[in-house]
Amino acid sequence: MTTTTDETLVVTRRVDAPAERVFAVLTDPAKHAAIDGTGWVCEPIHPERLTAPGQVFGMGMYHSNHPDGHYEIHNRVEVLDPPRAIAWQPGSYTDDGSYQLGGWWWRYDLEPDGGACRVSLTYDWSQVPAPVREVITFPPFGVGHLERALENLARLTPPS
Repeated sequence: MTTTTDETLVVTRRVDAPAERVFAVLTDPAKHAAIDGTGWVCEPIHPERLTAPGQVFGMGMYHSNHPDGHYEIHNRVEVLDPPRAIAWQPGSYTDDGSYQLGGWWWRYDLEPDGGACRVSLTYDWSQVPAPVREVITFPPFGVGHLERALENLARLTPPS
């Protein structure tokens, strides 16, 4: 199932694994590159498991249209409700050491479905400020990215 609005994309699919197992994969930054459907996410800078809201985890990234090609993103965990929901907002550290959010976020919601679960992946860019929108077109990818991400998540999650 796919839902789109002017500033959100949402894709839902059934994963043949219990929510606890799916949640464990999502809280492991070392798995994020394998989940990502664009090839932009590379390796974790901070491989520690995600355990609490406010935690920041860095990821190495690559995008051919980025001025540097390779860059880093530092995601702040906003929601961590095991095994039901996890969400983070990408951001970056500025030259003066402060942390700045980009205005978009990722959220996974998990709903038990027998021995499996239904996973909804939301990409929301509703809080992206105008100056950023002048540089980056939103969404920067199609709904197929979210569909591939959920396919990858299903493939990475052992059933039992």
